[in-house]
Amino acid sequence: MQAIQIFQHGDPSVLQVVDIPRPVPKPGDVLARVLGVSLNHLDLWTRRGMPGFVVEFPRILGCDATGEIVALGDGVEGLSVGDKVLLEPGYSSGESAHDRAGNDHLSDDYGIRGEHGDGYCCEYVALPARYVLRLPTGLDPVRTAATPLVFLTAWGMLVTKAKLQSGETCLVIGGASGVGSAAIQIARSTGARVVATAGSASKLELARQLGADAVIDHSKPDWAKELKKLSGGRGFDVVVEHVGPATWDVSMRSLARNGRLVTCGGTTGPTVQIQLPHLFIKNQSVLGSTMGPKSAFPTILNRLARGDWQPVIDRVLPLSKAREAHELLESRAVHGKIVLVPGA
Repeated sequence: MQAIQIFQHGDPSVLQVVDIPRPVPKPGDVLARVLGVSLNHLDLWTRRGMPGFVVEFPRILGCDATGEIVALGDGVEGLSVGDKVLLEPGYSSGESAHDRAGNDHLSDDYGIRGEHGDGYCCEYVALPARYVLRLPTGLDPVRTAATPLVFLTAWGMLVTKAKLQSGETCLVIGGASGVGSAAIQIARSTGARVVATAGSASKLELARQLGADAVIDHSKPDWAKELKKLSGGRGFDVVVEHVGPATWDVSMRSLARNGRLVTCGGTTGPTVQIQLPHLFIKNQSVLGSTMGPKSAFPTILNRLARGDWQPVIDRVLPLSKAREAHELLESRAVHGKIVLVPGA
């Protein structure tokens, strides 16, 4: 079968289209034909290499995907050949206290496919049946492939960590990104007033279409003043931050008294500064968040099926175009997600 592997860290040229044996499902596994796999910034970081994180080569990238079950291992119940399914991005032993409490993403042994082990950039994948979830009727598998990681991450940030409430104000930095576009929709569903930022007219329009009450161009030098006006001078109750150094100072200055800034990454770098007096005098919180509980997936999929939420897809490309997809995401020329289709 066709797969995308890396044998070393580097620029997009290290992505190799290879032919490897099709996996065989073990007892308790399902074998799925991958229908769509979406590209995330995590794929870029894994490909480039992250300090202190060792990747075993060769590595198949791809964090989240959808598929069609083509075979069942012994003992699998509740699923059938032909089912269209979500292929979950995270995995853990299922045995920790966090697992038992429904917070699998907090377990010490939690991993993300494509980062801690082989991912979904391939034609077929075998994995334990507990990591697949049947898609509701009517959901397009290719479009839904753009959903798992970003919606679960946004859910973890807003619902699990920041505990955003109806009537609060929420600032979403980078509202046209995968996580940002999901965060706008989840925040609106909680009854919050949402302000989103983006760096171009088309991205601002997308954020507005997704439900942002107001939008701000964060490429403009006076964007901090505009945010202050939009918040009535009090700041925002919750700030969704995933850009890092390029926006961090304004994000912190935009935080209200008792506000919560929640971050899931730093696409512009790993190092930021915090003014401690602002933090403790205003009783603010800075929260880190990675992924979210898998128990959120049924709600996410049902909201998608009802049309309440929607994945934002920039384009769909054949799996063999993975190198081009990485280049596009790195150039920030993407509105939402890129989905790769194996066998196309």
